[in-house]
Parts: sequence; structure tokens; C-alpha cells
Amino acid sequence: MKAGATDAEAVLYEGDEFSALVRLGQVEQLKESGSRAIGLRVFIGQRVASTSSSDFSHESIDRLVEGAITLAKITSEDPFAGLPEPNEYGKLEGDLNLFFDDVNQMPPAERIEIARRTEAAAMACDTRIQNSGGGDFDTATAHKIMVNSRGFAGEYRSSYCGFSTQPIAQDAAGNMQRNYWFSAARTTKKLDSPEAVGQEAARRTLQRLGARQAKTQKAPVVFSPEIARSIIGNIFEAANGDAIYRNASFFAGKLGEQVAGENITVIDDGTLVFDEGDIKIGGFGTRPFDGEGLPTRRTVLIERGILKNYVTNTYTARKLGTQSTGNASRGLAGNPGIGAGNFFLEPGTLTAEQIIGDVKSGLYVTEVMGFGVNLVTGDYSQGASGLWIENGELAYPVEEITIAGNFKDMYKNIVAIGNDLVFRSASASPTIRIDGMTIAGS
Repeated sequence: MKAGATDAEAVLYEGDEFSALVRLGQVEQLKESGSRAIGLRVFIGQRVASTSSSDFSHESIDRLVEGAITLAKITSEDPFAGLPEPNEYGKLEGDLNLFFDDVNQMPPAERIEIARRTEAAAMACDTRIQNSGGGDFDTATAHKIMVNSRGFAGEYRSSYCGFSTQPIAQDAAGNMQRNYWFSAARTTKKLDSPEAVGQEAARRTLQRLGARQAKTQKAPVVFSPEIARSIIGNIFEAANGDAIYRNASFFAGKLGEQVAGENITVIDDGTLVFDEGDIKIGGFGTRPFDGEGLPTRRTVLIERGILKNYVTNTYTARKLGTQSTGNASRGLAGNPGIGAGNFFLEPGTLTAEQIIGDVKSGLYVTEVMGFGVNLVTGDYSQGASGLWIENGELAYPVEEITIAGNFKDMYKNIVAIGNDLVFRSASASPTIRIDGMTIAGS
């Protein structure tokens, strides 16, 4: 401010990361790192610029400020630029249970051993598993501090730990398949056992052996929770205020209209804290404030099929003539983007088995590949593999097929929603069934 800025905002980040990869019982990679950095955003009227540095010396900070001020003076004015209004700032009070120090306290040798046990458990399941992409174990802790010239000051710590394995199976004809499974949590106390994860990875891999193409047809498609998550996740991208303002989304101009079936309610909630009985744990997308210092909140994007809200930060909200939904995401440099909190489709009442059991002939998708999503038109087309459903049973594995549709129809044709909603990351969905999709195969 002394250097001439009319407003300023600083973000400080400090973090530690650990990663171990074990393959066929031997340590292949071991990484441990720590980092810290500062990001500065300055405003001169409606001109804005940002700089960042990992050097905290007085000389470096002086250069950081000088560089930001110099840049701001030569940028164009933007009528929507500026920090949020002072009355908009705030943060969730109390402990959101985002940080658990046991993540750092676990000895490296123990982390490596978990990766080794996970891989070994997968390979011990079946003689057809003779190779592996490895077993890994990762941890990360972070400390974020944010201050600005309008009186906001906030900070929080977060932790993460997780492990996975990727076995490779080979059938009698020499054809190979791979799959994986994982466990992730904010505290080591809530990780699954290495043996359970390894066995599930093996089951998923063996299930793919003997895969064939399905015939080209229109049929019901059941998406496993891991894949349904990406299908539902596109709702957040389509409701992104920036895409709406640029008219680059099939949700543009649809506020208040029916965009999905009446059974569909989609929520973004950055406040979730799960009561695990013996412990409370903040969700992977939970934080006390967003990337601009506004309190996180619960936003219903779609309620019973009606598009209720777009998701915005301050900048896009001003462009749209609305208020920020507390979804600003902030890196060290550049202007804030728009990011989700805990984003999910409300679960239904059916088990995955009941959903599959109601399909006479269709596809159960366990993997998709490629980038066949067009959010402007809603067109969807991706390579897929999974299991063919015959008379309500998983009959045989299929691969080398493409599934296609349009989100405008797909979201209205979700005819069944599972009760198996589990947050393994910041976004989640239960099993879903979509009717009338095109399956392209042989």
C-alpha cells in the first residue's frame, strides 16, 4: 500500500510431501520435499497484477512488491476487477478437523512397508498376477495463510495420506490387463488395511481378463461410483460462472429451468465435517474460507432437476450481476479461479446390485478414457471398458468400445441412483444408471 497500491492481497503457502513407490517388493522411487512461497496480488484502481516468490528475504519481498506495482501500472483497466467488499469476508469458526499430525509422525519405513504389503496382497491373490505397476504411499501437509488490505486475515492447515497398487494380470493367451485400487484419508487412523486394498485391486484386475468388444447398440449404461463422479462433475464445470458469462456452456441462460430428472439434486458444500464415531474429519474439499477470504458454504446447483445456482468467485459474480458463492480458488500467481468444495450427487435408495439386477442387457462402466466432453454443446463421447450385463448379472468383461450421448439428455435419463455415496476425494457420486446411450463397438 505504501508503494502506491489501492488494494493488496498476499497468500503464503508452506507444505511437505512424501512419496514412495515399491515395485515387485523393491523401492523404486522415494521422494521427500518441503516448499514455501508467497503470492502477491495488487490493485491500482481497476488495474491488477500478481507476482510470486519462494524467497522470503527483505530484498526479495521488496522486488516482489516493486514488480507487482510496475506490472499493475501498465495493465489495462478491468471494470470488474477488485477485492470483495469488506462485509463479504469471513471464515468458518471452530476446528474443521482438516489437519492430523499423525500423517507426519508415521516413520518413512512404515510408509514404505504399507506400499509393499499392498502390492504383495494383490499379487498373492491369483497366479495370473505375476507383474505389477507397483504399490505407492503418499503424504502431504499444507499450511495456508491469507491477508489483504481490507482487514481479512485467515489461515488453516490440512493433511492427506493415501496408498494404492496397480496389479497386472495375464491370461493363458498372453493378454494382459491392469487395474488399481486405493485408500485415502486425512489421518492414518482412517486408512483401509493394505491387504484389503491389495485384494480389491486384484479383484478389479482379474475381472477384466478375457475382455471382448460389445456390439454397437443403444442400451442402458450403469456407471460405477468412480466413473459416475466424472459424469456428475461435469455439472460443476457447466455451471461455472466464467463459462456462463462467455456463453460457453450448455447451462447458459438455463437458471430456474429443468436440466435434469426430478430425482437429481447436486450439491457443492465446502463446510462438510464427517462424524466417524470416534473422530470428526473434514471433507477433502472442506476449508474455512475460499481463495478470496469469503466463508465457504453449501450451494445447491441442481434441486430436483431444476438448475438453481451457478458457481462463482467475486470477479465472475460481478460479470453476472450476482454474489460470489464462495468458490474462489487461489494459487500463488494470477487471479482466482473457480473451484469446488465437496461436490456430490445426493444418493438414492437402491444398492448397486439392485440397479444392475434391473438391467436386462446393458453396460457396467468401470473405466473411461480420452477427452470427449464438449461443455458448449453438451456432447459426450469417451472410450470405455467394463462388464456386460445380461439378465441382471455381470456376464463378461468388455473393452475397446465408445459410449456417447449428450448431457442435456443424459442428466434427464438418469433412471436409477445408488445408495453407495462414499467420498474418496473432494467429489463423489453413487452408482447411476443412464438409459438410451449409444455404445459403439463391433
